[in-house]
Amino acid sequence: MSTAILTGQPVPGSSLEGDLRSLGFDVRFAHDAGDAGTLLAAVPADQRVAVVDARFVGHVHALRLGLTDPRFPVAALPGAVSVQPAARRALTGAVARESSTAGGLAIATENLADRITTALDADGVDVHRPELGTLVAAVPTDPQERNEARQAVSAVDDEAVRLRSAVKARDGFFTTYCISPYSRYIARWCARRGLTPNQVTTASLLTALIAAGCAATGTRAGFVAAGLLLLFSFVLDCTDGQLARYSLQYSTLGAWLDATFDRAKEYAYYAGLALGAARGGGSDDVWALALGAMVLQTCRHVVDFSFNEANHDATANTSPTAALSDRLDSVGWTVWLRRMIVLPIGERWAMIAVLTALTTPRITFYALLIGCAFAATYTTAGRVLRSLTRRAQRTDRAAKALADLTDSGPLAELLTRFTRGALSRGPAYVALLAGVLVVLGAALAPYGSWWPVLLAVIYVLLSPVALARPLKGALDWLVPPIYRAAEYGTVLVLAAKAEVNGALPAAFGLVAAVAYHHYDTVYRIRGNAGAPPHWLVRAIGGHEGRTLLVVVLAALLTVVQFKVALTALAVAVALLVLTESIRFWVTAHLGGAPAVHDEGEPA
Repeated sequence: MSTAILTGQPVPGSSLEGDLRSLGFDVRFAHDAGDAGTLLAAVPADQRVAVVDARFVGHVHALRLGLTDPRFPVAALPGAVSVQPAARRALTGAVARESSTAGGLAIATENLADRITTALDADGVDVHRPELGTLVAAVPTDPQERNEARQAVSAVDDEAVRLRSAVKARDGFFTTYCISPYSRYIARWCARRGLTPNQVTTASLLTALIAAGCAATGTRAGFVAAGLLLLFSFVLDCTDGQLARYSLQYSTLGAWLDATFDRAKEYAYYAGLALGAARGGGSDDVWALALGAMVLQTCRHVVDFSFNEANHDATANTSPTAALSDRLDSVGWTVWLRRMIVLPIGERWAMIAVLTALTTPRITFYALLIGCAFAATYTTAGRVLRSLTRRAQRTDRAAKALADLTDSGPLAELLTRFTRGALSRGPAYVALLAGVLVVLGAALAPYGSWWPVLLAVIYVLLSPVALARPLKGALDWLVPPIYRAAEYGTVLVLAAKAEVNGALPAAFGLVAAVAYHHYDTVYRIRGNAGAPPHWLVRAIGGHEGRTLLVVVLAALLTVVQFKVALTALAVAVALLVLTESIRFWVTAHLGGAPAVHDEGEPA
């Protein structure tokens, strides 16, 4: 239960007390600033507390936005201020100063909430002020103003505003026009029945897993059912975020579940399609295509994450490329075209679902690979041009985030002591050279050759480039995705060259486990929680250690033994990263970590 302290004389006919109670507040009354301080001291330290002017007139949703959003320690709107336990000391100090200044006079309750907000601003406290748009939030000072404010409230349907704001502001064409027009009402239905976003997220995951199981049957009926269920899973995927925005049920755990389950659903569906192709009448083996699609999609995401982290708080002049993008945005149709050609999750899942139902898994993967390859080329080229045409000043925070995203292990750390000076320039070019060498070595040499091992050793020797100096160069954000492509590509090529039944599925499992670790790293950084613990990165070897290990195993073992080794490695990595990840996020959630809700890019 949260507590709201109403200051001043109650206004006859006001619905404010009932509105606050409907939002979950226990309402108490303060006749002066001294009373407010006394009531504040009586509120348990682990509860949210709000100070509200009794003359307040406004929409209930305005109060909801200003007083109940869990993402912000302090939030305010005209006539009201709310703080979470983390900011209680700041509020107590501000109320005490107001009480002392007023000398206990009853008149001190006038505009007390606004004066407290001003005092918090003066103390350097970050006060969130929600964008209300057409919603009303006012503190009338006379009957005429009150009547005008009430008329303004009656003129705007706050439930309609609430429904509109439940939809993500920036989304893909398919999601905006084909899903959100009705999924918002599903979100409201869920809210009125007490369902949480996490429950809807879990339902979306289960639906997608059932869809993958239907695809794995290899029958036409199974493929049709899989396509329909995948679309329904996406509807639920949109609904969970809209439910979070509609009811302000944001949480650290929810943001992690929403992000990681999206990847789990998509990659599990790839596996289901590959199993279905193998079990179908043609017994088509498309595991290499499934693994290639996962590698390409993961590398696309790492490009997005790295670029955004590199420029998270960078200062720079606007580049000509960015200026051109802004000009294109002024032409309405180009905005949707550019959002569609990057194949965001809505368009991608719709394409996969339709092609699954109407064609074969092989055709589905061909279309997916071509579409994702074009999207990756388009977005990466644009970001490279932006990076080269502006002189960004990147911060230490950005450099550390990029270093964490490289996932450098103990071998890179050890070699850094001896190669720091030699590898201090051009890290992106050095990483690209090393990555090309190791992948080409695996692709061109016959299975069992030791030439790939030699090139993998060179890859390891060049790996300290990511640690030799802070990654603040114009193109240094490319280092993490280059390492991802090199590691995943090497595993894919070696498993394909083994030409033994089960090698590619084992490689799929290994890449999925490692990719989960890399996604987990991203979401921790986005949540300001830092990278995964150092012991975990060391235990799973870092990108350079895993790449060298897989290449050595291919040289030492027979194809059957190599398949078993890949399977064992996949299980070991999955157990380590999943155990630590689940422990961290559940602990963060139970420990009251600040709630987050990452709108991000349409992935």
